[in-house]
Amino acid sequence: MTDDGILRIEPVAYIRTDFTDKFGLPRQSGLIPALKGEIVFQPAYSQPDAVRGLDAFSHIWLIWGFHAAEKLPGKGWSATVRPPRLGGNTRVGVFASRAPFRPNGLGMSCVRLESVLADTQPVRLIVSGIDLLDGTPIYDIKPYIPVADCKPEASEGYTEQTRQYGIRVVFPAELLAQLPADKQDAAIAVLEQDPRPGYADDPARIYGVSFAGYDIRFRAADGVLTVCAVCEANHKGV
Repeated sequence: MTDDGILRIEPVAYIRTDFTDKFGLPRQSGLIPALKGEIVFQPAYSQPDAVRGLDAFSHIWLIWGFHAAEKLPGKGWSATVRPPRLGGNTRVGVFASRAPFRPNGLGMSCVRLESVLADTQPVRLIVSGIDLLDGTPIYDIKPYIPVADCKPEASEGYTEQTRQYGIRVVFPAELLAQLPADKQDAAIAVLEQDPRPGYADDPARIYGVSFAGYDIRFRAADGVLTVCAVCEANHKGV
């Protein structure tokens, strides 16, 4: 806390993931359990004592920053936003959304903690069910506590009408084989979430998802997403 009463924060870690672009990212954490990330602590916080006892928890909360959104020119926060899953035309308040263009640009994700690598330098955490871009700054990490954090009776608001959204994926075997074997299931799961915004419905358009160092290109029509090309990109992911 500074003398002016404003809390100034800095990243305690950064995460490495298979995503360099937001297109294709799961819309919430936990939707695709196969997606893994590696949290790498900054030198000042890379201390085994700082994560002592964390391995007793199955899930953790990540408090992170929308660093990619902050780099976009002219993109400040707005009092209302248009969630893509509502067709891109209906506006809701920014605090009734998880949009990236927020007053303080903070996000949160609940992920599964796969392992704690405290005996290495830097200290690292392996997590799954991620929804973060590669290089996302992590500002805080807290254990998920079911008795306090799980609210089965909670209402879903407008998100209830978009919860069961998905699409059938046709991924030709010869194209799927171009991906590393340990990334194939995750790639299919990413596409099954239908990365297109809710208002996009052009069967002739070719879309592309950057995942694990590959560009996966596809078309979608009549409830079927068909992969039409796979090519290598520069980013190799985790």
